[in-house]
Amino acid sequence: MPFVPHTEEEIREMLEVIGVQRIEALFSEIPPELRAPSMEGMLPKALNEMEIGRLMRERAAQDGQPLCFVGAGAYEHHVPAAVWEIATRGEFYTAYTPYQAEASQGTLQLLYEYQTMMASLTGMEISNASLYDGASALAEAVLMAVRANRRSKSKRVLIPATVHPVYRKVVRTIVTHQGIEVVEVPYCTACGNVVPDSLAQYSEGDYAALVVPQPNFFGVLEEVDRLTDWAHTNGTLVIGLINPITAAILAPPGEWGETGADIACGEGQPLGIPLSSGGPYFGFLCCRESLVRQMPGRIVGRTVDLDGKAGFTLTLQAREQHIRRSKATSNICTNQGLMTTAATLYLSLLGPEGLERVASACHDNTRRLLEKVVAIEGVEPLFDGEFFHEVVLRVDLPVNRLLERLAGHQLLAGHSLAEDYPELGDAFLLCCTETKTEADLERFATLLRETMSEMRSS
Repeated sequence: MPFVPHTEEEIREMLEVIGVQRIEALFSEIPPELRAPSMEGMLPKALNEMEIGRLMRERAAQDGQPLCFVGAGAYEHHVPAAVWEIATRGEFYTAYTPYQAEASQGTLQLLYEYQTMMASLTGMEISNASLYDGASALAEAVLMAVRANRRSKSKRVLIPATVHPVYRKVVRTIVTHQGIEVVEVPYCTACGNVVPDSLAQYSEGDYAALVVPQPNFFGVLEEVDRLTDWAHTNGTLVIGLINPITAAILAPPGEWGETGADIACGEGQPLGIPLSSGGPYFGFLCCRESLVRQMPGRIVGRTVDLDGKAGFTLTLQAREQHIRRSKATSNICTNQGLMTTAATLYLSLLGPEGLERVASACHDNTRRLLEKVVAIEGVEPLFDGEFFHEVVLRVDLPVNRLLERLAGHQLLAGHSLAEDYPELGDAFLLCCTETKTEADLERFATLLRETMSEMRSS
């Protein structure tokens, strides 16, 4: 409803009721030196609609339109116009939680279709109706695995150092105070992934789960079949952490090894969500049917009414607001409804063939860009493992200064690894998606070559 300000008379009546003469008295605890002066003379002259529109466009233009090759968990993909044209319709845009099934059939059916698509994409049997983001989805998967693994008496989980650094921090933040120990698995600095044989050192231990990223943070492909089989041989559940775009061309978690992963999770942002200055995003979580009772969040099911007509309703919703806190599978989960809506529309519009073409174009662009940049003096690929659409490059110049210089030329060339992986030296993570043209790749290579030459001569 429209905002209606209070009249002066209404304000006086309210102040009389609470025994205060002036509104300013309500803020008396704020020291005078912290209070802002009168706004008179501080605000510019009022503008009309045309003028304010121009002002905002001019200010937006000051940010420029840099060419982005950053990646590192947030990816610039093409989003068909129809996705957000439909998602921002009132029926979806303002929908919140579909507790009243009789009034929420449209939203419930959409979530049901989303679950069906994500289960198919990951090769799993069950999907919930989304979580906050990829990092919290991984944390929820860890909690779920510890609850579900009846063969393990420990609360220890193996997480490779090749998992996104932010994800690892979030997992520790959420699970540490629940008595769960996160054991970091080292990676091979030559190939950029976990060597399956190196897991032998953990064979004598008791671990509830092993996280397997595919691809990992470096864009390198892990040996998921061998890692999965090792885990199951040692009574350890497997959590597949994936980029959903890759599932169109790589084996999904449900098909890893002899019996497949037990849980699959990740960030859904690549599925129709623009970068949007950092969010919001959504996390997805799928699992085997045998683990469904340990899955956090909600699950939408399909049924029939008394007349035999199809209907949709919340089937499982084991949150603390529904049951006793001690019995709840989660107390932080939610449904990023609008983001999930966009992802469902994105997957519906592209279909299996479209998603495969996107993934293939991403990989092809990255491969072609890599060929161009390794020809530049002082640039070399750091790992020799197979990769998807991200690759680590090492340069013979201070990497942070180099990336800053390139940003000044409206080129966001990549994500520095200096802080999270200092052992790699001056290295950065480069990402290329289907949005990049041959001209974009040439511009990247040219600017990188010229900027490195300038830095050496200065």
